[in-house]
Amino acid sequence: MLVLRQDHSRLRGGWATAAQLAEILSHCCVGLEVKEDPEEFHNKFLPSAIDNLLFLGRRLQARFIRTIKDEEKQDFLHWFQTVADAICWLFGGHIQLAACVLQNDHFLQLLITDDTETAIITMSILHNILRVNSSVLLQVDEETLHSIFDELVYKLSSTTNPVIGNAATKLLLLVAKFCKQLVKLLTARYKGLKQLLSKQWTGKGFDRDLSQLLDVLYLEQSNGKGEMQVPKFNETCRQHQAACIIQATWRGFQTRKRLKKLPQAVTTLQRSFRAKREQELQHLKKQKEDETLKLQMQLQRQRAMRLFHERQLAVLEMIHASQVNKYMEEMEGKSALTIQRFWRGYRARRNFHQQRQSLKEYKAAVVIQRAACKFLEKQRRRRPLSPWKDPKGLTDEQRLALQQKVDDYIKLHPASQMSEDMSKELHVQAQEKLAQFLLRSRLDQRAAQRRETLLAQVNTDVELLMNAPGLAEATEKDLDVFMSRSIPVATKARQSHNTMLKYTRWPWWKKLGDEFVEDDVIPDDALNAELGTLFIGGKKSF
Repeated sequence: MLVLRQDHSRLRGGWATAAQLAEILSHCCVGLEVKEDPEEFHNKFLPSAIDNLLFLGRRLQARFIRTIKDEEKQDFLHWFQTVADAICWLFGGHIQLAACVLQNDHFLQLLITDDTETAIITMSILHNILRVNSSVLLQVDEETLHSIFDELVYKLSSTTNPVIGNAATKLLLLVAKFCKQLVKLLTARYKGLKQLLSKQWTGKGFDRDLSQLLDVLYLEQSNGKGEMQVPKFNETCRQHQAACIIQATWRGFQTRKRLKKLPQAVTTLQRSFRAKREQELQHLKKQKEDETLKLQMQLQRQRAMRLFHERQLAVLEMIHASQVNKYMEEMEGKSALTIQRFWRGYRARRNFHQQRQSLKEYKAAVVIQRAACKFLEKQRRRRPLSPWKDPKGLTDEQRLALQQKVDDYIKLHPASQMSEDMSKELHVQAQEKLAQFLLRSRLDQRAAQRRETLLAQVNTDVELLMNAPGLAEATEKDLDVFMSRSIPVATKARQSHNTMLKYTRWPWWKKLGDEFVEDDVIPDDALNAELGTLFIGGKKSF
């Protein structure tokens, strides 16, 4: 019972476990014979169990209303129904708990809801309470009784759902049958209830219960006032019957009208079905033809390949054994050319298809530009030439004002005076700087050419090294590529290599110089050999 008040979303099994615990608790409490402290069991334990079950029902109702997914909503509704059945089973075995259920605040909050499914289940609990103990409403306080009746009448006035209306009407009818004393309360507290029931809920599918409730209310009102208002109800019934007859006549007319149009609808349906079936047959036929054509193409390719191999074998039988390798190399070359030709054609066609839209747009733009140019040219020819207008001259006052502005500017910004010697000296300095710039640009150009040469050399060396085979697969031809036939060049390369190795083995204090030298740069005077004189790939780099 204590576990029912916990948050079961964090427990194993979730709210399904809570519903099962509620069901187990209700079944255990019914028929149990308590030998020790029966008063505590009936007066404390059972009311607490009812309170915890109603609290659990409130939690399930709130989560059902907040849930959006249909599957989860159905699960919460099922668990809420299980808890409601457990409550009904518990007060069915202990009748004194019916009053506890009605006076519990959780039950009133369950009843006061705008949700249809949970409201119907809650009203079914109230219906079972009245069936188990019909006089229970006389045992509760007046405030609780008014709250229950207010909610039932509010549901009748605020909704148009016939399920809610039927459940509320049956509850009021049950109250009126079992508790005659409460009929006066209904007629006195809710004076517009009869008009509401007769106008809003007539013809909704539960007219039998509705007419019985109206009869009870009218009878109580006639007994209280000494006058009969049943004829008014009879007039309402006659109006309802007339409306039913009109509706039946209209529905029959509509049905006969649809039956007359049925042959035409059947014809249209058959036509559309046959057209669709014919389209499907055409599609299947076309698909079979495509598969047959594909199979024939495959057979033709296989036949052509077989003939080619037969001819090749026949030619190989005719050729001398010493010429077979040469013939195979020629065939491989021709095959490679054929493959390249087809691939380039395919690539050109693909690029052309991709550029077709841009070509169309370019041609369209050219046409539009040509038409626009022609149109503008025609407009310029049609436009009359405007006569020449001499520019307006300045007046004397304007000339004086401009001259005054020029004089003021010259006074504020006087020109610097420079002598002839200073001009010559400045000219000499400019010539020196120009000569230095030209010399420096020539040196920079040579350095750039040298860098480009070194980059080309490095790229060539890298390409040769990347394409070189491994040591296990190297042959004499591969070794010849990386060896030089010139003895001076090979000797120079060996000396440069040995010098580089010696420089790398020097201690750090020998590598220190007057100027800063990077780690990966070797001075020319230390190596006494330039990297450009190395020989790789059989060619000397300059």
